[in-house]
Amino acid sequence: MIDKLPPIDVAGRLARVRGDFVAKGCDGMVVTSRSNVRWCTGFAGSFGQLVLTADSAVLFTDSRYRERAIKELQHAGSEAEVVLTTDMVADASSRLASCGSVGFEADHITWAESREWTAALEGDPVATKLIVAQLRSVKDEAELARMKAAARVVDEALAAVAGLLQVGTTEAQLALALDDGIRARGAVGPAYETIVAAGPNSALPHASPSRRAFEAGDLVVIDVGAEVDGYRSDMTRTFVIGECSPKAREIVTVVAEAQAAGVAAVRAGIEAGAIDEACRSIITAAGFGESFSHGTGHGVGLDIHELPAVRRANTDILQPGQVITVEPGIYLPGFGGVRIEDSVVVTESGCDPLTHSPKIAL
Repeated sequence: MIDKLPPIDVAGRLARVRGDFVAKGCDGMVVTSRSNVRWCTGFAGSFGQLVLTADSAVLFTDSRYRERAIKELQHAGSEAEVVLTTDMVADASSRLASCGSVGFEADHITWAESREWTAALEGDPVATKLIVAQLRSVKDEAELARMKAAARVVDEALAAVAGLLQVGTTEAQLALALDDGIRARGAVGPAYETIVAAGPNSALPHASPSRRAFEAGDLVVIDVGAEVDGYRSDMTRTFVIGECSPKAREIVTVVAEAQAAGVAAVRAGIEAGAIDEACRSIITAAGFGESFSHGTGHGVGLDIHELPAVRRANTDILQPGQVITVEPGIYLPGFGGVRIEDSVVVTESGCDPLTHSPKIAL
């Protein structure tokens, strides 16, 4: 089960958001992303938008969250006022009347919503991107405690189902057992749809579990994460059912080497793209470059995919406290695939792994 977690403290976060939107020429900002609202205020409900000006912060939600919103904001140390509304745009726009320009999260607002806001505002709407996302890419100790717990849950759940890695078990059966094990250990549930892909299906990076039963010689890719108090873990391991063929052994060996090189390359102060290059160069040199079809990794936190993107030529500089995945793979259509993934915390001198499940040994 999950140990007691330290409280989330959001005090000071709104001041950092204000500093960033002012630097982009805005007098106010509307935060609409659920994850961004939660990071800013501590509110985890499904309906809420945060309206910020230079001297005010208001969380608009509805009557379903009357008590919960107040309690969650107080518990997290948020300075925001809670206002209940039945007309978000009309009520929120009145708080922005003195703003000459208002920033909106361009990645999290629909076309219809943008038109409605434009009609309601006296000032000019400004499309902003990644203001909150960049700030929340660096985790504090309370956030890391939740991510460590989520990673530990996955390590334990995977170990508990090891006996199902045998001929006759179906992908769906193993995925269900993992999901049940994650919940039984105190997590909210899986961090995303658990992937169990065997044989030819393992060549599909994001395959959904099917009724296909494991066969002798199958490669089995298991990509699994857990959610603990909103924060997520992400891990992939590859297994072989029975005897490993020479072809499977080759790609397992190459991916394992590439993944180890990628993890070894992680440290604060380098470009995210350098991690991708460390992995990709090994896979390419082995002749499988065209079979590594996705980026090497991504940030993890309240969302399963966050900043920074660990992909080719990304010049974003890694910072201490960011959590990223390192997950190279080789996928051979009609045969199978291999992916090995760990989530790691970036440090000044390297990284600390969150996921510890044993990797494939041949």
